[in-house]
Amino acid sequence: MAARWLPCTRVPKLDVNMQTVGFQEALDKIFGTDSRYHAEAYVFLRDALEATLKRRKKARKDMSAHVAAAELLDGFRLHGLQEFGPMAITVFGYWGVRSSEDIGNMVFNLVQVGIFGKTDEDTPESFREGYDFVEAFVLPFRPAPEKLSAIGSGVVGKKA
Repeated sequence: MAARWLPCTRVPKLDVNMQTVGFQEALDKIFGTDSRYHAEAYVFLRDALEATLKRRKKARKDMSAHVAAAELLDGFRLHGLQEFGPMAITVFGYWGVRSSEDIGNMVFNLVQVGIFGKTDEDTPESFREGYDFVEAFVLPFRPAPEKLSAIGSGVVGKKA
């Protein structure tokens, strides 16, 4: 059984225009100390969180604003596959996001500037044991191996 991950990642309920300005100001603060990730990666993370909360609401699950790390990582994965398909890993790599740990780093950068919140139990380590990016973003698009022959080894030129 997997450990429960607890990072809280909630977007404050503000006027949309105020939030956009506040979000951009927050990114400016982050880039003053940490320029590892592209601005679009943070925008995507915020969008993935919103999509996760919408999915939760649609499923009529827990309506709290707290999103566990595992749920946020899964939301990031699903949103990435939906938005970018087989190009997701390439886009994320361009943005500097190459692992679940990178997602956690971005979450905690947003926590530090007050855009996301957290509980006392939430830690960046919660994201380290997420998923492998190749498994999450490449394998869903690889074709299933086909047997070339109903009899034999299935390898061209090799007899059974």
